[in-house]
Amino acid sequence: MNRSVIALVGRPNVGKSTLFNKVVGKRIAIVEDSPGVTRDRQYASVSWLNRVFLLIDTGGFEPASPDRMFLQMKEQCQIAIEEAQAIVFLVDGRAGLTQADREIIDILRRSEKPLFVGVNKIDTLQHFERMYDFFELGVEQLFPLSAEHGLGINELFDQVIQVLPEHEGEEAISDSVRIALIGRPNVGKSSLVNRLLGESRMIVDEAPGTTRDAIDTLLSVGGRHYTLIDTAGIRRRSHVSQRLEKYSAIMALKSIERCDIALVLFDASEGVTDQDARIASYTYEAGRGLVIILNKWDLLQKEKSTYETAVEQVREKLKSLSYAPILSLSALTGQRVRRIFPLIDQVWGDYTKRISTSDLNRALEESVKKYSPPSRRGKIVKFYYATQISTKPPTFVCFVNHPEEVHFSYMRYFQNQLREKFGFSGTPLRVFLRKKR
Repeated sequence: MNRSVIALVGRPNVGKSTLFNKVVGKRIAIVEDSPGVTRDRQYASVSWLNRVFLLIDTGGFEPASPDRMFLQMKEQCQIAIEEAQAIVFLVDGRAGLTQADREIIDILRRSEKPLFVGVNKIDTLQHFERMYDFFELGVEQLFPLSAEHGLGINELFDQVIQVLPEHEGEEAISDSVRIALIGRPNVGKSSLVNRLLGESRMIVDEAPGTTRDAIDTLLSVGGRHYTLIDTAGIRRRSHVSQRLEKYSAIMALKSIERCDIALVLFDASEGVTDQDARIASYTYEAGRGLVIILNKWDLLQKEKSTYETAVEQVREKLKSLSYAPILSLSALTGQRVRRIFPLIDQVWGDYTKRISTSDLNRALEESVKKYSPPSRRGKIVKFYYATQISTKPPTFVCFVNHPEEVHFSYMRYFQNQLREKFGFSGTPLRVFLRKKR
């Protein structure tokens, strides 16, 4: 399902990050009583009254500040506003109405997005009089909040989700493998899309996507159907992406949520950046299949061990994604592009693989015999049996006498044993522990 986006916008130090953490339910954004702490956007998936949306915490919006940092933060805010389907404008009830608040709401009104004004730091009933000044902003309803104490948040977001669009499913293309091409700006996503669409022996069709500006492209290769997701939206916004690298994170998240397998593109001539690693990690968190593409291979000066060195650098930077296959290619020249679909088929096979209960428990028994789980706090840990409960990604449950005593390192060992015995290339694994009564 494609998720709507809600953006939190406001001046520095009005409490946006505190509100963000409360709504998300965990401390993600850094909170400190000084302006400008949040400089880049933070984003998290939120489930609220059976609706799922992406919440964005933006940096402080200072419309008139000439400071370079605040100009960059303003640009971040404007991108979040452009992506959002609804905007929560947070103001500081303790500081009162400011000229910057007036300027910000004028900018927000021009976006023509549904707008909700939350007056923060209304901690008690005695503080309600602080709200009156903000009616000067010309809004019909103000929402009193105390982000620190969690007051008024339910009332605000119960209203916000009412304006979010209902996203329909994708029944028309449900029989295809959904592929998202993601990566930083200027790594060659558009060139690879064009190269894939231009390959011979492909049947190409276009179907409307569920996002407001994307076209899903259907392809048939060797009798199997594929859908390229959000490629049109990424192409159309490329000029924005080149100005601001972090813009790609929202597009990546929106694409990953709708795909089965993500092709994460890196610029081979630049190496793996922190932003590359961050984008690739989203696929694991979302439980999606992954293929790493080293694009622009034609720009490298080739030596005997060029490929091995590049792979080693990727593995070192992305240690938690060691299961992902790596393919070097050039979208510009077409070098090795034909290998993409066989690799996708391989990952798809493992992503949808189901292991029989007998084979799984045989593997569990061998793993425990090879390396027994360490005893902790005097308790002997025993694994009784395991079963696979789902695919996409493969998910398993192990029944144990003391699940709370099993160290995460042992679970990682068991996952590695599963990969060694059954493959699972390009797919994350989920293993849960349950207490056997």
